[in-house]
Amino acid sequence: MSRVAAPVANPDAEVSRVALLSVHTSPLAQPGTGDGGGLNVYVRETATRMAARGVHVDVFTRWADPDLPATVPLADGVDVHHIDAGPRRPLAKEEIANQLCGFLLALQRHPAAGSHDVLHAHYWLSGWVGRRLRERWGTPLVQTFHTLGVLKNATLAPGDVPEPPLRLAAEQRVARDADRLLVLTCGEARLLHQRYGISGTNLTVVPAGVDLDRFVPRPAAPSGRPPELLFVGRLQPLKGPDVAVRTLAEVRRSVPDARLRIVGGTSGNGEGTTGPSQLRALARELGVADAVEIEPAIDQAELVWRYHDADVVLVPSRSETFGLVALEAQACGVPVVAAAVPGLEAVVGDGGTLVPGHDPADHAAAVVRYLDDPASASAASRAGVASGRRSSWERTVDRLLTAYGEVVAAGEAVAV
Repeated sequence: MSRVAAPVANPDAEVSRVALLSVHTSPLAQPGTGDGGGLNVYVRETATRMAARGVHVDVFTRWADPDLPATVPLADGVDVHHIDAGPRRPLAKEEIANQLCGFLLALQRHPAAGSHDVLHAHYWLSGWVGRRLRERWGTPLVQTFHTLGVLKNATLAPGDVPEPPLRLAAEQRVARDADRLLVLTCGEARLLHQRYGISGTNLTVVPAGVDLDRFVPRPAAPSGRPPELLFVGRLQPLKGPDVAVRTLAEVRRSVPDARLRIVGGTSGNGEGTTGPSQLRALARELGVADAVEIEPAIDQAELVWRYHDADVVLVPSRSETFGLVALEAQACGVPVVAAAVPGLEAVVGDGGTLVPGHDPADHAAAVVRYLDDPASASAASRAGVASGRRSSWERTVDRLLTAYGEVVAAGEAVAV
């Protein structure tokens, strides 16, 4: 487990107990597979750091693993509670939507029900539950969507499945009813304002962070072996692992010994379109099968070494609310080549290159520049490390606790 700051007095003393709702995925789950990703990391990192400041955190998630007990301590002051809602096995997010009423009823019977100063819901499924708990308990609701259905539908990969009307309607209602929306970027704030008319007074930008104890600059750029490109993330069309394979094929026209490592597992409808077997078939079709290695998602303690071994990290996502992989790579001093989409534009600065569109030839040109020009790679490395240092999880928690304190104080003022 990552180190956290030593306990200090909570500057917002009226917030002593927080409930985090993460219905569809648990902070105990492995990021990069199934529905695990940046949301899992966000919940785990912020929960442990809030607890280190004296705030008790209860995380409520659907019971999807029969081998886990009802409650698992994540850290001192953080408990992960598994709520019975449907079968105790993994379910697709579409199926979980049918279990929300069961989750709500079971959570209302939980011993900790209604004992928190703030509810913080993560993703729209949790927001659906949080909105109703807010009505029943009178507890302020803070919402972080992480991804928005309207944005995903506007940036679908070829052959990908649109988000259903149920999600779009639920997001709209949650956005309008929550006491505060916490957004990861200014671009997300603009989208919520333009799409749903959310006032700026109900929006607070709280970027995700990076574990600066773990994702540290590599001692030196790799040498003495073929150049390695790295893709990290769920193997679904949205993340563009197929673009990464096609980019490698283009790169090898100029750098014949370049290789690609893909780290991640399938998610949602990824299998059958961008799962491991499909990516291997694509690599064979493009004549680069011997240069592509695919491995399952790994713990962040191991992931840092994959970053250190890479010459360039590829992030060709069709849509990103916040590019956590890009931020981690930059903190390690690895140049990033990413698609110029809003969530990545907010993260990738001089530590990488933003490429308009998803043409593999364009992404490859940016990669080759870093591989052929050590000065450019070194400059990007230094800039990325500097950017990472400004993006700690401690800073994220500072903003979270301030927002929590504000919604609690506003509620108290209304009550008076």
